[in-house]
Amino acid sequence: MQRREFLTNTLTDKTPIKDPVLDLQNQKLPDHLDLGVASITPFSGTWGRAEAIHLLRRTLFGFTKADVDFFAAMTMSDAVDYIMNTPVNPPLPPLNGYNTAQLSDPNISAGSTWVNGPDDNQFTSQRRNSLYAWWMQQILNPDRNIREKMTMFWHNHFSTEVENVGSPIIAYNHHKLLRDNCLGNFRTFVKSITTDPAMLVYLNGYVNTKTAPDENYARELMELFTLGKGADSQYTEDDVKNAAKVLTGWRINNSNYTSFFNATTHETSNKTFSSFFGNTTITGQTGANGALETDDLLNMIFAKSDVVARFIVRKLYRYFVYYVIDSNIETNVIIPLADDFKTNWDIKPLVTALLKSQHFFDTNNMGCNIKNPIEVISTCSKVFNIQYPSAPVEDQYQAWYSMFTLGAYAGMTIGNPPNVSGWPAYYQSPQFTESWLNSDTLPKRIFITVALMAVGYQYKAGKKLQADVIAFAKQFSNPEDPTKLIQDTIDLLLPIDLSATSKTTLKQSTLLFGQTSDYYWTTAWNDYLAAPNDATKKGTVTTGLQLMLKYLLDLAENQLS
Repeated sequence: MQRREFLTNTLTDKTPIKDPVLDLQNQKLPDHLDLGVASITPFSGTWGRAEAIHLLRRTLFGFTKADVDFFAAMTMSDAVDYIMNTPVNPPLPPLNGYNTAQLSDPNISAGSTWVNGPDDNQFTSQRRNSLYAWWMQQILNPDRNIREKMTMFWHNHFSTEVENVGSPIIAYNHHKLLRDNCLGNFRTFVKSITTDPAMLVYLNGYVNTKTAPDENYARELMELFTLGKGADSQYTEDDVKNAAKVLTGWRINNSNYTSFFNATTHETSNKTFSSFFGNTTITGQTGANGALETDDLLNMIFAKSDVVARFIVRKLYRYFVYYVIDSNIETNVIIPLADDFKTNWDIKPLVTALLKSQHFFDTNNMGCNIKNPIEVISTCSKVFNIQYPSAPVEDQYQAWYSMFTLGAYAGMTIGNPPNVSGWPAYYQSPQFTESWLNSDTLPKRIFITVALMAVGYQYKAGKKLQADVIAFAKQFSNPEDPTKLIQDTIDLLLPIDLSATSKTTLKQSTLLFGQTSDYYWTTAWNDYLAAPNDATKKGTVTTGLQLMLKYLLDLAENQLS
Protein backbone atom coordinates (compact mmCIF):
# COMPACT_ATOMS: atom_id res chain seq x y z
CA MET A 1 0.00 0.00 0.00
CA GLN A 2 1.42 3.40 -0.94
CA ARG A 3 1.49 5.95 1.87
CA ARG A 4 -0.64 8.47 0.01
CA GLU A 5 -3.40 5.84 -0.07
CA PHE A 6 -2.83 5.27 3.63
CA LEU A 7 -3.24 8.99 4.32
CA THR A 8 -6.36 9.19 2.19
CA ASN A 9 -7.94 6.29 4.06
CA THR A 10 -7.01 7.89 7.33
CA LEU A 11 -8.57 11.22 6.35
CA THR A 12 -11.70 9.45 5.19
CA ASP A 13 -12.31 7.42 8.33
CA LYS A 14 -10.89 10.10 10.70
CA THR A 15 -8.73 7.49 12.45
CA PRO A 16 -5.63 9.14 13.97
CA ILE A 17 -2.41 8.04 12.30
CA LYS A 18 -0.19 6.08 14.65
CA ASP A 19 3.22 6.25 13.06
CA PRO A 20 6.28 5.57 15.25
CA VAL A 21 8.86 6.03 12.54
CA LEU A 22 9.99 9.57 13.04
CA ASP A 23 12.81 9.27 15.57
CA LEU A 24 16.05 8.55 13.75
CA GLN A 25 17.18 6.48 16.70
CA ASN A 26 14.08 4.27 16.51
CA GLN A 27 13.05 4.14 12.89
CA LYS A 28 10.64 1.46 11.78
CA LEU A 29 8.33 1.99 8.86
CA PRO A 30 4.90 0.38 9.04
CA ASP A 31 4.87 -2.67 6.76
CA HIS A 32 2.08 -1.29 4.60
CA LEU A 33 3.83 1.99 3.74
CA ASP A 34 6.44 2.57 1.05
CA LEU A 35 9.17 5.21 1.03
CA GLY A 36 10.23 4.65 -2.56
CA VAL A 37 13.67 4.83 -4.14
CA ALA A 38 16.16 6.65 -1.90
CA SER A 39 18.51 8.21 -4.42
CA ILE A 40 19.65 11.75 -5.18
CA THR A 41 20.69 10.87 -8.72
CA PRO A 42 18.82 13.11 -11.17
CA PHE A 43 15.37 11.94 -12.20
CA SER A 44 15.54 10.05 -15.50
CA GLY A 45 11.98 8.79 -15.81
CA THR A 46 9.19 10.04 -18.01
CA TRP A 47 8.51 13.73 -17.54
CA GLY A 48 4.87 14.60 -18.05
CA ARG A 49 1.96 16.53 -16.60
CA ALA A 50 1.77 14.43 -13.43
CA GLU A 51 5.44 15.12 -12.64
CA ALA A 52 5.10 18.81 -13.48
CA ILE A 53 2.05 19.12 -11.22
CA HIS A 54 3.90 17.36 -8.38
CA LEU A 55 6.78 19.83 -8.72
CA LEU A 56 4.38 22.78 -8.70
CA ARG A 57 2.41 21.49 -5.71
CA ARG A 58 5.56 21.39 -3.62
CA THR A 59 7.27 24.56 -4.80
CA LEU A 60 4.47 27.06 -5.50
CA PHE A 61 1.51 28.31 -3.49
CA GLY A 62 -0.94 27.13 -6.11
CA PHE A 63 -0.91 26.97 -9.88
CA THR A 64 -3.18 27.27 -12.90
CA LYS A 65 -3.68 25.01 -15.88
CA ALA A 66 -1.57 27.49 -17.84
CA ASP A 67 1.26 26.97 -15.35
CA VAL A 68 1.05 23.21 -15.83
CA ASP A 69 1.09 23.59 -19.62
CA PHE A 70 4.12 25.90 -19.34
CA PHE A 71 6.25 23.58 -17.21
CA ALA A 72 5.13 20.28 -18.74
CA ALA A 73 6.48 21.51 -22.09
CA MET A 74 10.00 21.77 -20.59
CA THR A 75 12.44 19.11 -19.52
CA MET A 76 12.51 18.27 -15.81
CA SER A 77 15.89 19.96 -15.35
CA ASP A 78 14.79 23.13 -17.13
CA ALA A 79 11.54 23.23 -15.13
CA VAL A 80 13.38 23.03 -11.80
CA ASP A 81 15.95 25.59 -12.92
CA TYR A 82 13.16 27.96 -13.93
CA ILE A 83 11.44 27.59 -10.56
CA MET A 84 14.73 28.13 -8.72
CA ASN A 85 15.41 31.36 -10.63
CA THR A 86 13.94 33.91 -8.23
CA PRO A 87 13.64 37.64 -9.05
CA VAL A 88 16.63 39.82 -8.24
CA ASN A 89 14.51 42.73 -7.07
CA PRO A 90 12.21 42.38 -4.05
CA PRO A 91 8.51 43.19 -4.38
CA LEU A 92 7.40 46.71 -3.58
CA PRO A 93 6.85 47.14 0.19
CA PRO A 94 3.45 47.18 1.91
CA LEU A 95 1.33 50.30 1.56
CA ASN A 96 -1.15 52.31 3.52
CA GLY A 97 -4.34 50.54 2.55
CA TYR A 98 -5.91 51.14 5.95
CA ASN A 99 -7.17 54.74 5.80
CA THR A 100 -10.86 55.11 6.58
CA ALA A 101 -13.22 58.01 6.99
CA GLN A 102 -13.01 57.48 10.75
CA LEU A 103 -9.21 57.10 11.05
CA SER A 104 -6.73 58.45 8.51
CA ASP A 105 -2.94 58.35 8.88
CA PRO A 106 -1.75 61.99 8.77
CA ASN A 107 1.85 61.03 7.98
CA ILE A 108 1.42 58.28 5.37
CA SER A 109 -1.01 58.95 2.53
CA ALA A 110 -3.15 56.18 1.07
CA GLY A 111 -1.12 54.10 -1.36
CA SER A 112 2.23 55.16 0.13
CA THR A 113 4.51 52.86 2.08
CA TRP A 114 4.99 53.13 5.83
CA VAL A 115 8.11 50.94 6.08
CA ASN A 116 10.55 53.87 6.02
CA GLY A 117 9.26 55.15 9.34
CA PRO A 118 8.77 56.41 11.80
CA ASP A 119 6.56 54.03 13.76
CA ASP A 120 3.32 55.56 14.95
CA ASN A 121 1.72 53.83 17.92
CA GLN A 122 -1.71 55.07 16.84
CA PHE A 123 -1.43 52.96 13.67
CA THR A 124 0.54 49.93 14.90
CA SER A 125 -2.29 47.44 14.45
CA GLN A 126 -3.26 48.89 11.05
CA ARG A 127 0.30 48.61 9.78
CA ARG A 128 0.64 45.06 11.07
CA ASN A 129 -2.54 44.18 9.21
CA SER A 130 -1.13 45.90 6.15
CA LEU A 131 1.94 43.66 6.43
CA TYR A 132 -0.23 40.53 6.70
CA ALA A 133 -2.31 41.60 3.70
CA TRP A 134 0.80 42.41 1.66
CA TRP A 135 2.32 39.04 2.50
CA MET A 136 -0.86 37.29 1.39
CA GLN A 137 -0.68 39.27 -1.84
CA GLN A 138 2.77 37.78 -2.53
CA ILE A 139 1.43 34.28 -1.83
CA LEU A 140 -1.77 34.68 -3.83
CA ASN A 141 -0.11 36.29 -6.86
CA PRO A 142 3.28 34.58 -7.07
CA ASP A 143 5.59 34.42 -10.03
CA ARG A 144 6.51 30.97 -11.27
CA ASN A 145 9.33 30.52 -8.78
CA ILE A 146 10.02 29.07 -5.36
CA ARG A 147 10.61 32.29 -3.43
CA GLU A 148 7.32 32.31 -1.51
CA LYS A 149 7.63 28.68 -0.44
CA MET A 150 11.22 29.25 0.67
CA THR A 151 10.29 32.43 2.54
CA MET A 152 7.63 30.49 4.43
CA PHE A 153 10.13 27.73 5.21
CA TRP A 154 12.54 30.19 6.80
CA HIS A 155 9.74 32.03 8.58
CA ASN A 156 8.94 28.75 10.28
CA HIS A 157 12.62 27.91 10.88
CA PHE A 158 13.72 31.31 12.23
CA SER A 159 10.39 31.74 13.94
CA THR A 160 9.29 35.12 15.29
CA GLU A 161 5.85 36.57 16.01
CA VAL A 162 4.89 39.93 14.55
CA GLU A 163 2.56 40.66 17.46
CA ASN A 164 5.43 40.13 19.94
CA VAL A 165 8.03 42.00 17.94
CA GLY A 166 5.94 45.15 18.26
CA SER A 167 7.26 47.52 15.61
CA PRO A 168 5.67 46.87 12.20
CA ILE A 169 8.79 48.30 10.57
CA ILE A 170 11.10 45.90 12.39
CA ALA A 171 8.71 43.04 11.55
CA TYR A 172 8.74 44.00 7.87
CA ASN A 173 12.53 44.27 7.83
CA HIS A 174 12.74 40.79 9.35
CA HIS A 175 10.42 39.43 6.67
CA LYS A 176 12.52 41.12 3.99
CA LEU A 177 15.62 39.49 5.49
CA LEU A 178 13.98 36.07 5.12
CA ARG A 179 12.90 36.82 1.57
CA ASP A 180 16.27 38.22 0.48
CA ASN A 181 18.25 35.30 1.91
CA CYS A 182 15.87 32.43 1.22
CA LEU A 183 18.19 30.84 -1.37
CA GLY A 184 21.45 32.47 -0.28
CA ASN A 185 24.24 31.37 2.03
CA PHE A 186 23.05 29.71 5.22
CA ARG A 187 26.11 30.67 7.26
CA THR A 188 25.67 34.34 6.33
CA PHE A 189 21.94 34.03 6.93
CA VAL A 190 22.45 32.81 10.52
CA LYS A 191 24.76 35.74 11.27
CA SER A 192 22.17 38.19 9.97
CA ILE A 193 19.41 36.54 11.99
CA THR A 194 21.55 36.64 15.13
CA THR A 195 21.78 40.43 15.03
CA ASP A 196 18.39 41.08 13.44
CA PRO A 197 16.31 43.54 15.53
CA ALA A 198 13.16 41.39 15.31
CA MET A 199 15.02 38.37 16.66
CA LEU A 200 16.74 40.51 19.30
CA VAL A 201 13.28 41.53 20.52
CA TYR A 202 11.60 38.14 20.17
CA LEU A 203 14.26 36.12 22.01
CA ASN A 204 15.38 38.83 24.42
CA GLY A 205 18.77 39.45 22.86
CA TYR A 206 18.35 43.20 23.38
CA VAL A 207 18.27 42.68 27.19
CA ASN A 208 21.17 40.19 27.25
CA THR A 209 23.88 41.86 29.38
CA LYS A 210 26.99 40.91 31.32
CA THR A 211 25.14 41.50 34.59
CA ALA A 212 22.08 39.48 33.53
CA PRO A 213 22.86 37.07 30.67
CA ASP A 214 19.72 35.92 28.87
CA GLU A 215 19.95 32.43 27.37
CA ASN A 216 16.91 32.49 25.08
CA TYR A 217 18.60 33.17 21.77
CA ALA A 218 21.73 31.16 22.57
CA ARG A 219 19.58 28.10 23.29
CA GLU A 220 17.46 28.41 20.14
CA LEU A 221 20.51 29.20 18.01
CA MET A 222 21.77 25.71 18.83
CA GLU A 223 18.58 23.73 19.35
CA LEU A 224 16.33 25.12 16.61
CA PHE A 225 18.43 27.08 14.14
CA THR A 226 21.69 25.14 13.57
CA LEU A 227 22.41 21.94 15.51
CA GLY A 228 19.03 20.48 16.40
CA LYS A 229 18.48 18.29 19.43
CA GLY A 230 18.99 14.76 18.15
CA ALA A 231 21.48 12.17 19.35
CA ASP A 232 24.26 13.70 17.26
CA SER A 233 23.86 17.12 18.88
CA GLN A 234 25.57 16.91 22.28
CA TYR A 235 26.06 20.50 23.35
CA THR A 236 25.57 21.09 27.08
CA GLU A 237 23.69 23.50 29.30
CA ASP A 238 27.00 25.22 30.08
CA ASP A 239 27.52 25.66 26.33
CA VAL A 240 24.23 27.55 26.18
CA LYS A 241 25.23 29.74 29.11
CA ASN A 242 28.61 30.54 27.59
CA ALA A 243 27.05 31.27 24.20
CA ALA A 244 24.68 33.72 25.91
CA LYS A 245 27.71 35.52 27.38
CA VAL A 246 29.33 35.70 23.95
CA LEU A 247 26.19 37.35 22.58
CA THR A 248 25.88 40.04 25.27
CA GLY A 249 25.96 43.61 24.00
CA TRP A 250 23.71 43.56 20.92
CA ARG A 251 21.15 46.36 21.01
CA ILE A 252 18.50 48.01 18.82
CA ASN A 253 18.68 51.56 17.48
CA ASN A 254 15.03 52.61 17.63
CA SER A 255 15.64 55.66 15.47
CA ASN A 256 16.63 53.69 12.37
CA TYR A 257 15.47 50.15 13.32
CA THR A 258 18.92 48.58 13.03
CA SER A 259 21.07 46.72 15.54
CA PHE A 260 24.38 47.82 17.02
CA PHE A 261 26.95 46.53 19.50
CA ASN A 262 27.22 48.19 22.91
CA ALA A 263 30.57 47.21 24.40
CA THR A 264 29.65 48.43 27.90
CA THR A 265 27.11 45.61 28.32
CA HIS A 266 29.32 42.85 26.89
CA GLU A 267 30.81 40.07 29.02
CA THR A 268 34.57 40.22 28.29
CA SER A 269 35.74 37.06 30.07
CA ASN A 270 36.95 33.97 28.20
CA LYS A 271 34.21 31.40 27.42
CA THR A 272 35.19 27.73 27.32
CA PHE A 273 32.88 25.19 25.71
CA SER A 274 32.40 21.45 26.13
CA SER A 275 34.14 18.53 24.45
CA PHE A 276 31.34 18.50 21.86
CA PHE A 277 32.93 21.71 20.58
CA GLY A 278 36.46 20.42 21.12
CA ASN A 279 36.80 22.36 24.40
CA THR A 280 37.05 25.53 22.33
CA THR A 281 37.73 28.74 24.23
CA ILE A 282 36.42 31.98 22.78
CA THR A 283 38.73 34.68 24.00
CA GLY A 284 36.91 37.59 25.60
CA GLN A 285 37.41 40.87 23.83
CA THR A 286 36.85 44.46 24.86
CA GLY A 287 35.47 47.51 23.13
CA ALA A 288 34.10 47.21 19.62
CA ASN A 289 36.04 43.97 19.19
CA GLY A 290 33.56 42.30 21.51
CA ALA A 291 31.23 41.98 18.50
CA LEU A 292 33.81 39.69 16.87
CA GLU A 293 33.07 37.04 19.48
CA THR A 294 29.73 36.46 17.73
CA ASP A 295 31.66 35.40 14.62
CA ASP A 296 33.83 33.14 16.74
CA LEU A 297 30.72 31.50 18.19
CA LEU A 298 29.21 30.89 14.77
CA ASN A 299 32.52 29.57 13.44
CA MET A 300 32.61 27.11 16.33
CA ILE A 301 29.04 25.97 15.69
CA PHE A 302 29.53 25.60 11.94
CA ALA A 303 32.70 23.60 12.58
CA LYS A 304 30.21 20.87 13.60
CA SER A 305 29.42 20.81 9.90
CA ASP A 306 27.96 17.30 9.70
CA VAL A 307 25.51 18.01 12.50
CA VAL A 308 24.43 21.40 11.13
CA ALA A 309 24.16 20.29 7.52
CA ARG A 310 22.18 17.13 8.24
CA PHE A 311 19.81 18.99 10.56
CA ILE A 312 18.98 21.58 7.90
CA VAL A 313 18.70 19.00 5.11
CA ARG A 314 16.26 16.95 7.19
CA LYS A 315 14.07 20.01 7.72
CA LEU A 316 14.08 20.84 4.02
CA TYR A 317 13.35 17.22 3.19
CA ARG A 318 10.32 17.16 5.48
CA TYR A 319 9.10 20.43 4.00
CA PHE A 320 9.43 19.47 0.34
CA VAL A 321 9.19 15.67 0.30
CA TYR A 322 7.79 13.77 3.30
CA TYR A 323 8.11 13.73 7.07
CA VAL A 324 9.33 10.13 7.50
CA ILE A 325 13.10 9.70 7.39
CA ASP A 326 14.25 6.10 7.84
CA SER A 327 17.83 4.83 7.90
CA ASN A 328 17.81 4.23 4.14
CA ILE A 329 16.77 7.81 3.36
CA GLU A 330 19.19 9.15 5.97
CA THR A 331 22.06 7.25 4.33
CA ASN A 332 21.20 7.73 0.67
CA VAL A 333 19.45 11.11 0.58
CA ILE A 334 20.13 13.20 3.69
CA ILE A 335 23.85 12.51 4.15
CA PRO A 336 24.90 12.93 0.47
CA LEU A 337 22.97 16.21 0.22
CA ALA A 338 24.42 17.39 3.54
CA ASP A 339 27.97 16.53 2.42
CA ASP A 340 27.56 18.83 -0.57
CA PHE A 341 25.80 21.51 1.47
CA LYS A 342 28.55 21.83 4.07
CA THR A 343 31.20 22.64 1.48
CA ASN A 344 29.98 26.24 1.15
CA TRP A 345 26.54 26.41 2.87
CA ASP A 346 24.74 27.65 -0.26
CA ILE A 347 21.01 26.91 -0.07
CA LYS A 348 20.05 27.12 -3.75
CA PRO A 349 22.13 24.19 -5.06
CA LEU A 350 20.98 22.07 -2.12
CA VAL A 351 17.28 22.61 -2.85
CA THR A 352 17.89 22.25 -6.60
CA ALA A 353 19.56 18.86 -6.11
CA LEU A 354 16.70 17.65 -3.91
CA LEU A 355 14.03 18.75 -6.39
CA LYS A 356 15.81 17.16 -9.35
CA SER A 357 16.38 13.86 -7.59
CA GLN A 358 14.97 10.47 -8.48
CA HIS A 359 13.65 10.33 -4.94
CA PHE A 360 11.64 13.54 -5.18
CA PHE A 361 9.76 12.28 -8.25
CA ASP A 362 9.16 8.77 -6.92
CA THR A 363 5.42 8.13 -7.16
CA ASN A 364 5.36 7.32 -3.44
CA ASN A 365 6.26 10.94 -2.76
CA MET A 366 3.33 12.32 -4.73
CA GLY A 367 0.18 13.28 -2.84
CA CYS A 368 1.52 12.12 0.51
CA ASN A 369 1.61 15.38 2.50
CA ILE A 370 -1.28 17.33 3.99
CA LYS A 371 -1.57 20.93 2.82
CA ASN A 372 -1.20 23.69 5.35
CA PRO A 373 -4.14 26.14 5.58
CA ILE A 374 -2.42 28.81 3.51
CA GLU A 375 -1.80 26.27 0.75
CA VAL A 376 -5.49 25.35 0.84
CA ILE A 377 -6.49 28.99 0.29
CA SER A 378 -3.81 29.89 -2.23
CA THR A 379 -4.28 26.70 -4.24
CA CYS A 380 -8.01 27.34 -4.50
CA SER A 381 -7.38 30.97 -5.40
CA LYS A 382 -4.91 30.13 -8.15
CA VAL A 383 -6.59 27.12 -9.71
CA PHE A 384 -9.90 28.99 -10.02
CA ASN A 385 -8.16 32.21 -11.07
CA ILE A 386 -10.02 34.27 -8.48
CA GLN A 387 -9.77 37.94 -9.35
CA TYR A 388 -8.66 40.32 -6.62
CA PRO A 389 -9.41 44.04 -6.95
CA SER A 390 -6.91 46.08 -8.93
CA ALA A 391 -7.99 49.34 -7.23
CA PRO A 392 -8.51 51.20 -4.97
CA VAL A 393 -5.70 50.31 -2.61
CA GLU A 394 -8.09 50.06 0.35
CA ASP A 395 -10.12 47.37 -1.44
CA GLN A 396 -6.97 45.49 -2.44
CA TYR A 397 -5.67 45.34 1.11
CA GLN A 398 -9.07 44.41 2.52
CA ALA A 399 -9.36 41.54 0.06
CA TRP A 400 -5.86 40.22 0.78
CA TYR A 401 -6.33 40.67 4.51
CA SER A 402 -9.55 38.66 4.35
CA MET A 403 -7.51 35.71 3.03
CA PHE A 404 -5.07 36.16 5.91
CA THR A 405 -7.98 35.93 8.36
CA LEU A 406 -9.25 32.79 6.64
CA GLY A 407 -5.82 31.21 7.12
CA ALA A 408 -5.94 32.09 10.81
CA TYR A 409 -9.49 30.71 10.99
CA ALA A 410 -8.24 27.38 9.62
CA GLY A 411 -5.26 27.22 11.98
CA MET A 412 -2.33 29.09 10.40
CA THR A 413 -1.75 32.75 11.22
CA ILE A 414 1.17 33.76 9.03
CA GLY A 415 3.56 36.08 10.81
CA ASN A 416 2.60 34.53 14.14
CA PRO A 417 3.51 30.85 14.51
CA PRO A 418 2.50 29.42 17.89
CA ASN A 419 6.01 29.59 19.38
CA VAL A 420 9.71 29.78 18.60
CA SER A 421 9.65 26.19 17.30
CA GLY A 422 7.25 27.18 14.54
CA TRP A 423 4.17 25.20 13.56
CA PRO A 424 3.97 21.64 14.99
CA ALA A 425 3.30 20.29 11.48
CA TYR A 426 6.99 20.80 10.70
CA TYR A 427 8.58 19.33 13.80
CA GLN A 428 6.12 17.45 16.03
CA SER A 429 6.56 13.68 15.91
CA PRO A 430 4.68 11.54 15.07
CA GLN A 431 1.92 13.63 13.49
CA PHE A 432 3.87 16.27 11.52
CA THR A 433 1.57 17.56 8.72
CA GLU A 434 -1.26 15.37 9.98
CA SER A 435 -1.59 17.84 12.85
CA TRP A 436 -3.15 20.36 10.46
CA LEU A 437 -6.37 18.31 10.42
CA ASN A 438 -8.87 17.62 13.16
CA SER A 439 -12.63 17.73 13.64
CA ASP A 440 -12.48 21.53 13.92
CA THR A 441 -10.10 22.49 11.10
CA LEU A 442 -11.29 20.12 8.36
CA PRO A 443 -14.84 21.58 8.15
CA LYS A 444 -13.30 25.07 8.13
CA ARG A 445 -11.10 24.18 5.16
CA ILE A 446 -14.10 22.85 3.27
CA PHE A 447 -16.11 25.97 4.11
CA ILE A 448 -13.31 28.20 2.77
CA THR A 449 -12.83 26.39 -0.54
CA VAL A 450 -16.52 25.96 -1.25
CA ALA A 451 -17.20 29.60 -0.37
CA LEU A 452 -14.51 30.83 -2.75
CA MET A 453 -15.64 28.47 -5.50
CA ALA A 454 -19.41 28.79 -5.22
CA VAL A 455 -21.17 31.46 -3.17
CA GLY A 456 -18.19 33.82 -2.94
CA TYR A 457 -16.46 35.27 0.11
CA GLN A 458 -17.49 38.80 1.07
CA TYR A 459 -14.45 40.88 2.01
CA LYS A 460 -16.32 44.20 2.06
CA ALA A 461 -19.95 45.23 2.01
CA GLY A 462 -21.24 44.50 -1.47
CA LYS A 463 -17.95 43.03 -2.70
CA LYS A 464 -16.81 39.42 -2.73
CA LEU A 465 -14.21 37.06 -4.11
CA GLN A 466 -15.62 34.24 -6.21
CA ALA A 467 -14.50 31.78 -8.84
CA ASP A 468 -15.85 31.89 -12.38
CA VAL A 469 -16.60 28.19 -12.76
CA ILE A 470 -17.60 28.53 -16.41
CA ALA A 471 -14.24 30.12 -17.25
CA PHE A 472 -12.61 27.28 -15.31
CA ALA A 473 -14.36 24.68 -17.46
CA LYS A 474 -13.67 26.52 -20.72
CA GLN A 475 -9.90 26.18 -20.31
CA PHE A 476 -10.13 22.43 -20.95
CA SER A 477 -10.17 20.94 -24.43
CA ASN A 478 -13.61 19.27 -24.33
CA PRO A 479 -15.76 20.77 -21.59
CA GLU A 480 -18.89 19.50 -23.33
CA ASP A 481 -17.79 15.91 -22.64
CA PRO A 482 -18.64 15.28 -18.95
CA THR A 483 -16.31 12.31 -18.62
CA LYS A 484 -13.37 14.22 -20.05
CA LEU A 485 -14.20 17.36 -18.08
CA ILE A 486 -14.28 15.45 -14.80
CA GLN A 487 -10.97 13.72 -15.53
CA ASP A 488 -9.28 16.97 -16.54
CA THR A 489 -10.58 18.62 -13.35
CA ILE A 490 -9.41 15.75 -11.14
CA ASP A 491 -5.95 15.82 -12.75
CA LEU A 492 -5.63 19.51 -11.95
CA LEU A 493 -7.22 19.57 -8.48
CA LEU A 494 -6.31 16.27 -6.85
CA PRO A 495 -2.96 14.52 -6.44
CA ILE A 496 -4.69 11.13 -6.48
CA ASP A 497 -7.06 9.83 -9.14
CA LEU A 498 -10.50 8.52 -8.18
CA SER A 499 -11.87 5.09 -8.95
CA ALA A 500 -14.01 4.57 -12.03
CA THR A 501 -17.02 3.97 -9.78
CA SER A 502 -16.44 7.25 -7.90
CA LYS A 503 -16.13 9.18 -11.16
CA THR A 504 -19.33 7.69 -12.51
CA THR A 505 -21.17 8.58 -9.31
CA LEU A 506 -19.72 12.09 -9.44
CA LYS A 507 -20.77 12.59 -13.06
CA GLN A 508 -24.30 11.33 -12.63
CA SER A 509 -24.99 13.21 -9.42
CA THR A 510 -23.64 16.55 -10.63
CA LEU A 511 -23.16 17.25 -14.33
CA LEU A 512 -25.91 14.86 -15.43
CA PHE A 513 -28.32 16.10 -12.75
CA GLY A 514 -29.19 12.56 -11.63
CA GLN A 515 -29.45 11.10 -15.13
CA THR A 516 -27.22 8.48 -16.77
CA SER A 517 -26.69 9.72 -20.32
CA ASP A 518 -23.84 12.11 -21.12
CA TYR A 519 -25.97 14.14 -23.50
CA TYR A 520 -27.73 15.81 -20.58
CA TRP A 521 -24.55 17.75 -19.87
CA THR A 522 -23.44 18.07 -23.48
CA THR A 523 -26.77 19.59 -24.45
CA ALA A 524 -26.77 21.97 -21.47
CA TRP A 525 -23.24 23.13 -22.25
CA ASN A 526 -23.85 23.65 -25.96
CA ASP A 527 -27.13 25.45 -25.27
CA TYR A 528 -25.25 27.83 -22.99
CA LEU A 529 -22.55 28.45 -25.61
CA ALA A 530 -25.23 29.27 -28.16
CA ALA A 531 -26.87 31.79 -25.82
CA PRO A 532 -24.35 32.84 -23.14
CA ASN A 533 -26.52 35.76 -22.00
CA ASP A 534 -29.50 33.53 -21.28
CA ALA A 535 -29.68 33.53 -17.48
CA THR A 536 -31.46 30.17 -17.30
CA LYS A 537 -28.99 28.35 -19.53
CA LYS A 538 -26.03 29.93 -17.79
CA GLY A 539 -27.51 29.04 -14.41
CA THR A 540 -27.91 25.40 -15.43
CA VAL A 541 -24.23 24.88 -16.34
CA THR A 542 -23.09 26.99 -13.38
CA THR A 543 -25.08 24.79 -11.00
CA GLY A 544 -23.72 21.60 -12.53
CA LEU A 545 -20.13 22.81 -12.37
CA GLN A 546 -20.48 24.03 -8.80
CA LEU A 547 -21.95 20.69 -7.72
CA MET A 548 -19.08 18.82 -9.38
CA LEU A 549 -16.42 21.06 -7.87
CA LYS A 550 -17.99 21.00 -4.41
CA TYR A 551 -17.96 17.19 -4.54
CA LEU A 552 -14.24 17.22 -5.33
CA LEU A 553 -13.33 19.94 -2.84
CA ASP A 554 -15.10 17.99 -0.08
CA LEU A 555 -12.96 14.90 -0.69
CA ALA A 556 -10.14 13.84 1.60
CA GLU A 557 -7.88 13.71 -1.45
CA ASN A 558 -8.20 17.48 -1.79
CA GLN A 559 -6.31 17.91 1.50
CA LEU A 560 -3.24 16.18 0.09
CA SER A 561 -0.30 17.68 -1.74
